[in-house]
Amino acid sequence: MEKVKKIASFTVDHDLLREGIYVSRVDGDVTTYDLRTRVPNAGDYMDNLTMHSVEHMIATYIRSSEIGERVIYFGPMGCQTGFYLLVREADNAEVLSALVGALRKTVEHEGEMFGAVRRECGNYKNLDLSAAKAECKRYLEILESRGNDFTYAR
Repeated sequence: MEKVKKIASFTVDHDLLREGIYVSRVDGDVTTYDLRTRVPNAGDYMDNLTMHSVEHMIATYIRSSEIGERVIYFGPMGCQTGFYLLVREADNAEVLSALVGALRKTVEHEGEMFGAVRRECGNYKNLDLSAAKAECKRYLEILESRGNDFTYAR
């Protein structure tokens, strides 16, 4: 049998994770952030509509922020409890500031959802601005209510 390496995210005890922002890994000049919006294995998961809607809004706003040129990826976790944000040459405080700004802008957004047309999205009917706003408001309150040291509980 082929020996496979356990990926870094599987080495984190998900029973100890709470909502917050964590540095998941650093690969050279790229930092992967774990944006945990829900407690893992607690039964309270984001539905696909919510994940997809948040992805459209935050991906657009974070790429328009002061760290936008260094953002490599923003997208949902398959477990439906958060998102990954990959940033080149990251400074934790700067990333948190940009993320909080993107969350606030989403909550305050007026007008159409970004990318909610057929030519721009492969599932454009599965988007809802109110779902994105509610999830972003919830996560913003979590981030603003506590200190963020970016480290996983061990």
